[in-house]
Amino acid sequence: MGPFAAFRARFLDVLASIYIYNEHRGYTSLDRVLEAVRARCPDDRDFIAAVEKHRADEEKHYRMFRRWFELEGRMPLKVDRTCGHIDHFIETVFGCTIDELDTAAVVADGDAFEKLCRVIMITEQRGMRQVEILLKNSHILSDRGMTSIFKVVERDEPSHWMPYDSWLRANGRRPQPRWREKWTDYWIHKSLMLAKLPAVFINRNNPRLSSWPDEDPNAYAI
Repeated sequence: MGPFAAFRARFLDVLASIYIYNEHRGYTSLDRVLEAVRARCPDDRDFIAAVEKHRADEEKHYRMFRRWFELEGRMPLKVDRTCGHIDHFIETVFGCTIDELDTAAVVADGDAFEKLCRVIMITEQRGMRQVEILLKNSHILSDRGMTSIFKVVERDEPSHWMPYDSWLRANGRRPQPRWREKWTDYWIHKSLMLAKLPAVFINRNNPRLSSWPDEDPNAYAI
């Protein structure tokens, strides 16, 4: 394998490993968001259905990346929440990890629920822009399976942020990101692109998962 082919293979391996982590983190975290939405908006069937679709799409994306790895004959690289956009965002805005987020407190506090909706909306908008960039990347386009996956993700992304935007507007809440939220999103994105992803790329000792996270909840445990 020549240096260009080796770089391409490593790039796809690292990118898919980070995406499969985030997709898994996304759909499992959305179980808690659904709990909050059903409690806060029990009569808003359209909003609940939209969040249910969002959750189902995230799991679908995870399984597509899993299938890509299975066809490649290897497991994903073992990354952690330092590579998770939503992990960093929740920690910065709410001061706790996703797992520590008090769902009942968020449901009871209108301002906290507003912030949660906005964080999800901003994260999904960032994801949509990133996929548009990736679908112009020659390494992605050189791999039929990866290209197909990102085309599905591109198609699904708008339906992942629009329902939160619509709910905020319909309920007199602020859909526009606050300056701190904009800065947080920008900083997380830049740190992932300029530090976290390159660090995983150059670390040839980075282990691979020994089990799939949808089968083993401790798959990503250090």
